[in-house]
Amino acid sequence: MEETGARSPYGVSLAGGGLDIVKFLRQPQTIVRLLSWLFAIVVFACITTEGYINPVYSAEPKCIFNQNDSACHYAVGIGVIAFLACVGFLLLDVYMPFMGNAQQRKYVVMADLGFSGVWTFLWFVCFCLLASQWSRTHDVSGIPQDAGRATVAFSFFSIATWGILTYFALARFRRGADDITIPTYTEQPTDERTPYPPTYAPTSYNPTPYTPTTYSAYPTIPDLSQQPAFTPNLQPTPDYQPPNY
Repeated sequence: MEETGARSPYGVSLAGGGLDIVKFLRQPQTIVRLLSWLFAIVVFACITTEGYINPVYSAEPKCIFNQNDSACHYAVGIGVIAFLACVGFLLLDVYMPFMGNAQQRKYVVMADLGFSGVWTFLWFVCFCLLASQWSRTHDVSGIPQDAGRATVAFSFFSIATWGILTYFALARFRRGADDITIPTYTEQPTDERTPYPPTYAPTSYNPTPYTPTTYSAYPTIPDLSQQPAFTPNLQPTPDYQPPNY
């Protein structure tokens, strides 16, 4: 069996290999994911700490973005989920070199691609919503404007980082789909005209013609008429001398 194309399916050079933490932290994908994690913290931290104020005419706190609580809730939800997702995908990136099944690595890359693409779109919606509500906030007295501007700015930065993560995941998916192959069994075709190797060359065989023996139906009886007649008295030969007693 000969397996071809064993290059780097889905971004893993060798399943079961070790982890070089320095090399891992220097990877562009890891750096961008850490930035996405940091930007998500800034977004939901700014809203949860300084995103609500107590207006004079209301006892309940209101969102600083045009007093639209839905905008703050949306930004906090997107930020918290993005924070948890970055942690989860970082752990998967660490664990991927130890995955021995290429199908599992494929599912991880597909999940990264799908989630990054969806969150790029959701961050774009979040930025548009926060920017629109912030522009409609005319009474800024008592509002922490730095927190509002930071939330809008880091929402925009998150669009860029998650878009880059989507690009990296797409490139890794395409590279993995091209690199992974099915093991093929190679066998030389049989050629009937190919002579035997010298070591196993058969000896020449020249069969001798077979001549069947003719057998008669009955055994051959000798012809007694051709035998000489029996003579009881034998005459001594002239040279014979009887012994003397």
